[in-house]
Amino acid sequence: MEFFRNTNIDFLGKKWYFLTFSLIFSVAGVLSMAFWHGIPLGVDFRGGTLVYVKYSHTPDPAAIHADIDHAGLKNARVQRYGQPGNNEVLISLDIQETSEQALDKGKTQIVQALESHATPGKQDLNNSSSLAIANYLLEKDPLQLGSGADANPRYTALAQAIVDYRDKTKGGVLDSLDELKSVAPPAVVTTLGDSFFVSDFGIRNVEIVGPQVGQQLRKQAMLATLYSLGGMLIYLALRFEWIYGVAAVLTVFHDTLITVGAFSLLDKEISLTVIAAILTLIGYSNNDTIVVFDRIRENIKLLRREKLADIVNKSINQTLSRTVLTAGLTFLTVLALFLFGGEVLHGFSLALVIGILIGTYSSIAIAAPILVAYQEWRAGRGKKPIAMPLRPGQAQPKEKVKV
Repeated sequence: MEFFRNTNIDFLGKKWYFLTFSLIFSVAGVLSMAFWHGIPLGVDFRGGTLVYVKYSHTPDPAAIHADIDHAGLKNARVQRYGQPGNNEVLISLDIQETSEQALDKGKTQIVQALESHATPGKQDLNNSSSLAIANYLLEKDPLQLGSGADANPRYTALAQAIVDYRDKTKGGVLDSLDELKSVAPPAVVTTLGDSFFVSDFGIRNVEIVGPQVGQQLRKQAMLATLYSLGGMLIYLALRFEWIYGVAAVLTVFHDTLITVGAFSLLDKEISLTVIAAILTLIGYSNNDTIVVFDRIRENIKLLRREKLADIVNKSINQTLSRTVLTAGLTFLTVLALFLFGGEVLHGFSLALVIGILIGTYSSIAIAAPILVAYQEWRAGRGKKPIAMPLRPGQAQPKEKVKV
């Protein structure tokens, strides 16, 4: 199947347009990283506390962020995650202690911030532990059990039944105290109403990434990226010539810079999943570049009398249909993931969407022109152009490619 037949687009003739496009987006990304948003590292890399919150209604991230700012928690990030109908929100804080007290501290601060509009003097039943509920019932003794031996286990079991109903049956959030009438006696529910209220949210989980772990993850992510670029340079240098490896590495660096710059411009967090997407894109862009280089090698043998620029143009046109088909189908897949994959996969899918577009563009508009520019530079200095290595068993051509 082919979308294009016998195309004759002068891609190298438009190289200055391509260069201008790449410079604009690259410089914008660099300026954003240097002066505006910086590199927006996620909690995975910078360390901090993650608080998972479930609401009884559709949450408003802007209103939640306003309440958190009002409570004095700076640099917090609020984002939706999971299925839209689950009404779940992920809040990240810069609390970086790794002790058990830090877990309670993060939860307490979020609860206090989100309950800023609640009735003072009452406890939130959606964010109370079974121990707190049991101690309250023991103190008030709504079932008139007295101080006998049966009181403690009875109220402890009732408190646990209330928490299990809230967490397992209602998904962590009660809508009203009346819902407890199916699991607790009316006297218990009435007594709880005297000192407890039901908020519209519940803290589902609290996680901490320590600063040392975040620093180690940053180092490993950088090394993984550098190792992949180095391996690609060595592979292409052995398969073709070193200049082709350099051209491919510069192309992938161009793709990575624009992708990271886009995240900075959009102020989107770079997490471990985003790094995974960038590493995927390195391989994807490299594959497209190799296809073009391989066709150039074939055409050098067949079109020895033509200039290298003409051979490169012809090679790009010959692989254009394959490039569009492959990139188009892959792009539709990641676009669906971006649109319907949920907030947790939003960064990963966004990196893939940007990277596939830029990677496909750069294999045509960046990699091949670098090769031609270097050959022309060598010719201008009176040096022979670097010849493309032959496949095993291929005869050595008698004539050189003109540049």
